[in-house]
Amino acid sequence: MSVSTAAADQSVCAPLPVLGRDVTVPLVTGGEVAYAALDYAASAPALQRVWDDVAAYAPYYGSVHRGAGYLSQLSTDLFENARQTVAEFLDCRESDQVVFTRSTTDSLNLLAAALPAGCRVFVFEAEHHASLLPWTNAQVTYLDAPRTPDEAVATLERALADRDPYGPALVCVTGASNVTGELWPVRELAAASHAHGARIVLDAAQLAPHHPVSVRELDVDWVAFSGHKLYAPFGSGVLAGRADWLREAEPYLAGGGASRRVTRRQDGGVDVEWHETAARHEAGSPNVIGAYAIASACKALTEAGFDSLVARERHLIEKVRTGLAEVPEVRVLSLFGDDAPRVGVISFVVDGWNSSHFAAALSAEYGIGVRDGLFCAHPLVRTLLGSDPQTQGECGAPEAAPGEKSLNAIRVSFGAGTPDEHVERFLGAVKELVRDGARWNYRTEDGRCVPDTSA
Repeated sequence: MSVSTAAADQSVCAPLPVLGRDVTVPLVTGGEVAYAALDYAASAPALQRVWDDVAAYAPYYGSVHRGAGYLSQLSTDLFENARQTVAEFLDCRESDQVVFTRSTTDSLNLLAAALPAGCRVFVFEAEHHASLLPWTNAQVTYLDAPRTPDEAVATLERALADRDPYGPALVCVTGASNVTGELWPVRELAAASHAHGARIVLDAAQLAPHHPVSVRELDVDWVAFSGHKLYAPFGSGVLAGRADWLREAEPYLAGGGASRRVTRRQDGGVDVEWHETAARHEAGSPNVIGAYAIASACKALTEAGFDSLVARERHLIEKVRTGLAEVPEVRVLSLFGDDAPRVGVISFVVDGWNSSHFAAALSAEYGIGVRDGLFCAHPLVRTLLGSDPQTQGECGAPEAAPGEKSLNAIRVSFGAGTPDEHVERFLGAVKELVRDGARWNYRTEDGRCVPDTSA
């Protein structure tokens, strides 16, 4: 069964068409301007292609794995076909499972719940909290943020070799930093993990939207990513990889869909036989629209061609980095240095500015959406800033005096849907703000920095 999609023959252009291109926002200085969405690392705008595909399917929406009716069967086929599309997008092995979750965070918490007894976990402090924090039921070794890719591999090898007892182990590593955008040496880290009897899970939340991810070539055991960063709305994620740990673990959630057979015992209790497929960890009615949206995004990016997408993004990265380098007060944050390969995620601080106020001015005075703070990667950002771990780093942080270190940072991020004009407006706004200062006063309200219009 299939659904005819309105976007099936849509031509691919650069930038790719996304929702929100025509949205205008008010400026505190008066008038409106087209919104420049430069916060892709948090949530990328939905591809028009994805939205059209979902809209075409919506009238046929039905329950999954639950009914004999036509719409239920159609929805079930779409859901399972989406699983196959994701497997192809990730170049999974034939024996791998694709489990649909709510997000990258949910995927990694699922894997954490499936760890075998006595499993040790090794994770760098450079990770997003989604991959730094789920391992509460295991013994965790937190590794310092490396300053070169080679140092990352050497640090991991030493830690794995020195573990005692020498039992099961899992390494969790990001593919691309959500703070610096820098690419990590995933293939080399996977080789080091396997050489020391460990498995590895790749957090590809920031990698998959920008670069092809091949489970086979990288030789990772699992990969996790989120639809909302892959230009697909509706809150779905993926955990794909080896089936054995997942098959042997208790279901992540207990309920319908995860169970194959439930019977009453004579003593009044209940016996449950759980599925051994991906359904074991997909209890409840699945988010078929979210899964279908992810599959549509996978197809759209594949058809657009990652070679051209990567080339165009490199052009934007170079433009942003060159423009920021022209402002002496700006310091770009980096672990691996200026020459490190990276995706379109760049964080920086501006001397003499509270980063939250700077970001608020970009929004209120220029209609530019960026992010400020510690980006759910507090240890890494504080390491890069050299700030006190006890210092508050969100919008409510004290104003940084001229010459002092900023207590948080600003992040600009972009991708396949970003037009050059948005990048150019951003760079012009940065230069104007540094040169002339903000045209408005800003204050903290409910944890956010907003224009102070009370005067």
